[in-house]
Amino acid sequence: VEFAYNNSWHASIKCAPFEMLYGRKCRAPICWDQVGERVIEGPEMIEVTNAKVVVAKEKLKEARYKYHPLHVISYPLDQIRTDLSYVEEPEAIIDRQDRVMRKKTIPFVKILWRNHPKREATWETEESIRTSYPHFLP
Repeated sequence: VEFAYNNSWHASIKCAPFEMLYGRKCRAPICWDQVGERVIEGPEMIEVTNAKVVVAKEKLKEARYKYHPLHVISYPLDQIRTDLSYVEEPEAIIDRQDRVMRKKTIPFVKILWRNHPKREATWETEESIRTSYPHFLP
C-alpha cells in the first residue's frame, strides 16, 4: 500500500511523493537485485520478473487459506440455534455493591455471563436479575 501511494501521481504536487522527495522516479521492488549481481537486460529481465511473480503468487495461495485464530470460533454445535443466536444467561456473581441514590439504597451485583470473558461482566440491579432469572438468585 505504501509503495502504491508513494509512487502514484498526485494532482496537488503534480508528481509522485517519492519523486518530489528524492528528485527521481522510484524503481519497482520487483526489479531490485542483490548487491553484486550482474545487470540483466532484455528477455532475461522478463524471465527473471516472471519467475519472481510466480513465487509471489504461490506464497499468496499458501497464505490465503490460513485463518487468523481470532476469527475461528469453537462453539458446541448442540447449543447453536438455527437463527445463530444463543441465550444470555448469568453464570456467576463476581461482586456485590450497594449504591446510594438520594435517600434510597439500591443493591447491585456484578454478573459474569455464560460464553463471555470476565472482562465483559456487567453491573445489574439485583431486582432486574431476580425478575429476569428467578432461579439464579436465592
